[in-house]
Amino acid sequence: MGNRVMAACRIGFTYIGTVVGAGFASGQEIMQFFTRFGSQGIWGIVAVTLMFSWLGTRMMVMGARLKASSYEELNRFLFGPRWGRWMNGFVGLVLFGVTTAMMSGTGALFREQLGWSFHVGVILTAVVAFAVILRGLDGILSVNSLIVPMMFLFTVLVAINGLGRPEAVGWLTASHHGGGQWWLSALTYVAFNLAMSQAVLVPMGKEVADERLLAAGGWIGGVGLGVMLLASHFAMTLEIPEILQREIPIAMVIAALGTVMKAFFLLVMWGEIFTTLIGNVYGLAAHLHEYLPFRMNTIMAGIFIAGYVCSLIGFPALVGYVYPLFGYCGLAAIGLLALRPYPRW
Repeated sequence: MGNRVMAACRIGFTYIGTVVGAGFASGQEIMQFFTRFGSQGIWGIVAVTLMFSWLGTRMMVMGARLKASSYEELNRFLFGPRWGRWMNGFVGLVLFGVTTAMMSGTGALFREQLGWSFHVGVILTAVVAFAVILRGLDGILSVNSLIVPMMFLFTVLVAINGLGRPEAVGWLTASHHGGGQWWLSALTYVAFNLAMSQAVLVPMGKEVADERLLAAGGWIGGVGLGVMLLASHFAMTLEIPEILQREIPIAMVIAALGTVMKAFFLLVMWGEIFTTLIGNVYGLAAHLHEYLPFRMNTIMAGIFIAGYVCSLIGFPALVGYVYPLFGYCGLAAIGLLALRPYPRW
């Protein structure tokens, strides 16, 4: 029994680690998709939690039943051979876009919080990530099992710290700061993140192949993501409107917590970026390996180099414009994921 609980937690932690990256850790993603909607952002987080839990589980179970080694097989099943090819190209583009954002977020973290060079942060993270990915899926699972509990603890501590502030009383009625609809923002957030998560969740479904274990892991991951979103949203709502112009909004929340908490924040944020980066590069390299006459290591090195070049675009621009665009494009995928019957064993 204990081994099954640990295995389910490992799946859930990997799910969380794949979704949570630079945009989430910095608060930029949460601010763009939820916090700017004020109290309505809470409803968005509730909807996202349920969708992550249900659809993430369906994705892994489909991967198990299809015995899929990569997300390509899932998309062929959902969209058919012709449109599945287009969807696989789109997912590859998403993975590269997010890889770029993760690398840009690392550079922003090193520059803004440590006073180091942007380029040192990006290159150092890429080298460590390359070393971990060489261990394959097991290396990704092991890293997430270590880092994700730290992320969860950190976000809960940040929220608890805000409970004693006078502003905490009014957070449930916080005002709207920006255009758009909270429900559409929630849908695009899930669509974007599930398109990105295919790279890890689909092959993990095949690796585990136990549907009850996958379901438990999917709900642990979905609910865990919801709690982390709500905690961060609460903490940042207390700092509106000042955080709306910040590159790393959550840093404003951390500033008042002291040196030790700031050091913990920097470590956790780097870990959150790192877990998403390794999952994305692993999935993208596996996809490209089917088409390119190069070794996996060479392809991964090429992805890191291209990601470094594109990371110079800037972190807020990537999160604010590229993420929602990918989300809109991915709406058809979550629709089919929800409606398609499971494939037979």
